[in-house]
Amino acid sequence: MKTGIPNILLTNAIQQDEQARLAQNGHVVVAPNAQADTLRELVAHADVLVVRAKLPDDIFNHQKRLRGVVRHGVGLDMIPMQHATALKIPVANVPGSNTASVVEYCLNAMFYLQRNMQALALLHPVDDWLPKRARADRALELHGQTLGIVGVGAIGGALAKVALAMGMTVIGLARRPGSLPAGMNPADQQTLFSTADVVVLTCPLTAETRGMVDAPALALMKPEALLINVSRGPVVDTAALVEALQKGRLGGAALDVHDTQPIPQGLYPSGLQRLLLTPHVAGITHSSMARMSRGAVDEVLRLLRGERFVNLVNPQIFQ
Repeated sequence: MKTGIPNILLTNAIQQDEQARLAQNGHVVVAPNAQADTLRELVAHADVLVVRAKLPDDIFNHQKRLRGVVRHGVGLDMIPMQHATALKIPVANVPGSNTASVVEYCLNAMFYLQRNMQALALLHPVDDWLPKRARADRALELHGQTLGIVGVGAIGGALAKVALAMGMTVIGLARRPGSLPAGMNPADQQTLFSTADVVVLTCPLTAETRGMVDAPALALMKPEALLINVSRGPVVDTAALVEALQKGRLGGAALDVHDTQPIPQGLYPSGLQRLLLTPHVAGITHSSMARMSRGAVDEVLRLLRGERFVNLVNPQIFQ
């Protein structure tokens, strides 16, 4: 890394135009990989760190002049926040940058499972027409169903508004029930899991939510209900979910996040019906990545100008 001009370390490359904008204001270094030892070595010379990968827990023991950290995205679980705050290192994120993408993923998952679109696709139009058309009357409409959202922040609130417009009844489990969007009713955990036709998890991973969706919670759900997880893998007891699917006690599940990522061999049994697995992509689209990159670069440039982050997530460092 160079001296005399600010060194900006990226754990991963960002959108090309925005990376070029950074390069006009400092020396940009993209880590060759996101291995812990690589990041530890590179952060020693960094003035600013832009995060798209999990940081090692001791990363800030290796920095020497770090002026700030910017999360390229929303979730802060990739950053050892307590240590950053203790060292008075400001951290920013880009709130709302992936809200539309995650909401659309949830809707896609609902349609995929309820309408069984994959099974209806005509791979051989002449031969498939009659047998696949015969399957259509097994599909269910979302209109009139009850959607239960666990964690009603920006994503949960936006999903609720879309679902209400589609004619769904929406209930939510939130830390602040009074903050729910208009038309959405608060519910406790037992009521939500026993009432909802579709349960969507959009909550952060905390001591309270870890393992929340366990065997007793799954037993409360209707046998035809769906579970969609776009929060974090450990919110769900994977073994209990697999058992519920294997025994036909749940209508289906869509999981974008997992206990271990990438998914290791054997985490999910092969051939499990009504299970949609995706590689943590709910918040990733061309549009959302552009918003994340633009927002992250804006924050870096503020810091380099000596200004405070607009989306500062640890303001207590200035108290």
